[in-house]
Amino acid sequence: MARIGILTCSNATQDLGCSSVSCLADLRKRRGTFKEYPADEPLDLVGIINCPGCPTLTGPDKLLLRIRALTEFRTGAIHFANCVKALCPFQEQYRRAVESSFPGITVVIGTHQEHITPEEFRSRVKRLFNQKRKTMVDMILDRDKD
Repeated sequence: MARIGILTCSNATQDLGCSSVSCLADLRKRRGTFKEYPADEPLDLVGIINCPGCPTLTGPDKLLLRIRALTEFRTGAIHFANCVKALCPFQEQYRRAVESSFPGITVVIGTHQEHITPEEFRSRVKRLFNQKRKTMVDMILDRDKD
């Protein structure tokens, strides 16, 4: 049985509301990078964690603590979700840190089947982050308009 963990981008999950639906659907349907597992081997999702955010000096260390939480449950592979693959400038640094700290864990870059290029994905995500939205400051400043 393949015991799998998934690492997602905290910007995608927390700021943009990604629920990992595509990752989970393709895990169940054995598409995307999950098609590489033997067809007769059951896939067991151990857990999904998100990145601790773009790193400071402790970025990789914070990530490794989260990865450890999965390895304690006999995870054999950590998939860096497509959001990490397409968006994270620290992906390679994180991959090396995980492989160095957990040599028994396989790091797989990607999860679900890609329907658009990574460049188009980054462009669309950038537009989402840059759209006009209200914040608490706007509400406070609008207090005199009621």
